[in-house]
Amino acid sequence: MGYNWSDKTILIAEDVDANFLFLEKILSDTNVKIIRAINGKEAIDIYKNNKDINLILMDIRMPEIDGFDATKEIKKINKNIPIIVETAYTIENGKMLGEEAGCDDYIVKPININKILAIISKYINNC
Repeated sequence: MGYNWSDKTILIAEDVDANFLFLEKILSDTNVKIIRAINGKEAIDIYKNNKDINLILMDIRMPEIDGFDATKEIKKINKNIPIIVETAYTIENGKMLGEEAGCDDYIVKPININKILAIISKYINNC
């Protein structure tokens, strides 16, 4: 299934280059605009200054501010922005922590390409 998100912007908060490049590659066929933050603090700052962001992919383990705390801060700015966390935590633990932080959904690493596109589609088409 092809996705066309040429009118959408995704903020990817990911400190590991290989993980970011993987997500960028997955999303390249969707024509979505991608902005990268390399830590949670940068994700918060970028979101504050860019109201065109439609969805955030948030890694959990990042330097300075982790993904859970960054999610909490961003949700204070806009509780409706969809935030999907990427976690290597066990499903139960990751889901619980994500819900507490205000995450809308989560995906467990290693990331399944079809699954992440389906999850993004569920949220981004409502923005």
